[in-house]
Amino acid sequence: MPAIGKIPETISLLHALDYIGETIMIADDTYTIRWMNSEACRLLTEVVPLFGLDNCQELIGMNMDDFHRQPERQRRIMEQLDETHRSRVAIRNEFVTDIIITPIKNNEEAIEGYIVMLMDVTTQAEEQKRSEKLIKELSIPILSIWEKTIALPLIGQFDKDRSDQLLATVLAECSKKGIEHVLVDLSGTTEFENQIRYQIQMLTDSLKLIGTDCILVGISPKLAMSIVHLGSKTKTFSTAYEGLKYIIDRQEKNSLSY
Repeated sequence: MPAIGKIPETISLLHALDYIGETIMIADDTYTIRWMNSEACRLLTEVVPLFGLDNCQELIGMNMDDFHRQPERQRRIMEQLDETHRSRVAIRNEFVTDIIITPIKNNEEAIEGYIVMLMDVTTQAEEQKRSEKLIKELSIPILSIWEKTIALPLIGQFDKDRSDQLLATVLAECSKKGIEHVLVDLSGTTEFENQIRYQIQMLTDSLKLIGTDCILVGISPKLAMSIVHLGSKTKTFSTAYEGLKYIIDRQEKNSLSY
């Protein structure tokens, strides 16, 4: 769909691009950088030293090929570009960014230049931390299975970092949503060693402090022999079905008592 309306004569298009607040550069049809807004200059001031430049002003007049280790490959991509192209790229192994390149076409659909935008620019270290945080969050699946009840399947190894993440995540979830019961599934745990026992004890004690009941399910006969030290007040069941049935029955009894 073509643009509609008319820009007032008192408004400069370049000023409009400058005030958008995003990193914007304009290159001509030979891929030479001709203009950048103030936000681009501000951000790229931290990046240009990686290319042996002193300031962002030196970028004006440079070709986009100069910033690629494989300029021939980049040139082929640009020559085939007919619509907006977006990719996640690393800059000299120091920064990571989404680069968005959009061709500027005239009324005859001929390309006259390109708008280049850099979005979500982060350092490589920040990107690594972000990825690690996401992996940690995904490694702690929390399932909503019943009213005010969540299930927590424990799978794999649990070192101190992962245990701390588990405890913080579960406590935050329970406090935020008013969770009354946490069903901890240990069926993926083959051995209940001292370290895991301590972690489960910490979880049950911490949940008790905020008024949440912790129930252990997936208890095999072998696991039951080494779990006795958790204390008789911790409810345990061999299957998740039995644990959930206990929760439902308990909630029904509580509702009838009011």
